[in-house]
Amino acid sequence: MFKINELKENDFSIVELSNASKTSIAKICLNEGARVVGLQLNGKIIIEEQANFEYKNSYASAILFPFAGRVEKGAYSFKFDDYQLDCNDHNNAIHGLVYDKVFEIFEPEEHQNNCSVTFNYYEKKPLAGFPFNYFLSITYTLFETHLNTRVTVKNIDSKAFPFTLGWHPYFKSSNLNESSLALSSTQKAVYNANMVAQKLEESVFEGEIELKDHQLDDCFILKNDYVVLKTPDYNLKISADAKKNYYQVFTPEKLPLIAIEPLTGVSNNLNNKIGLQVLEPDATYVQNWDLKLVD
Repeated sequence: MFKINELKENDFSIVELSNASKTSIAKICLNEGARVVGLQLNGKIIIEEQANFEYKNSYASAILFPFAGRVEKGAYSFKFDDYQLDCNDHNNAIHGLVYDKVFEIFEPEEHQNNCSVTFNYYEKKPLAGFPFNYFLSITYTLFETHLNTRVTVKNIDSKAFPFTLGWHPYFKSSNLNESSLALSSTQKAVYNANMVAQKLEESVFEGEIELKDHQLDDCFILKNDYVVLKTPDYNLKISADAKKNYYQVFTPEKLPLIAIEPLTGVSNNLNNKIGLQVLEPDATYVQNWDLKLVD
């Protein structure tokens, strides 16, 4: 039987999902945007907090909404109106507005083969830089060998708004020099000197990127809906069900981690419009991401 427990860790409210033998565990932090702070699948450590890698700098496992990556100078226009976001990355805004929000628990469910919890956030006092009311719901479902994340966005405003949705998990490898990332892509994002995406370029690739040979900070536009991370301890399929899938891949220096971020559009798409979506009043958008152990 899978179980759900509420814990306190370092003054943070944590919800723990686990199987009976504790070989599969997911820990969710309510105080930090309902992010995954720990994940173990079938005894394999997939996501683990790192010393000297603070969340305010890493955004580890943050849900990214209403934008992902950087918005250049925090400025954008929508339907002939100009908006200014707060800049939290030097001269740019980065990674959305919900990564530090407090979420509420809703509908925990325990079953023989899985358990799930939904976390809700209502934005009813929006910022000037994104003056729209919205509802965001995140459901995590833990199985023995995989974790499903479902995000639902509803526009509860009287006006349409633009958005991008993403997720920022870092995956642990016991040896990045013996790890690789298998993917099939058609294009990559082109960045300026400030790592702000400008456009797409053709970049056909099909195979494995050996991580020992690369310092990655790239956005791949995939032919399909998944990539596979291969490490000495596990192989993990990271999949999404968006109509078009953009994956940002980043390897921080001197850490046993790789960020693999499924996105619905590239960074700065409030300006470059690449993958940007618009949600009309009362409309809902649903996105699923899945992490699954594979052979």
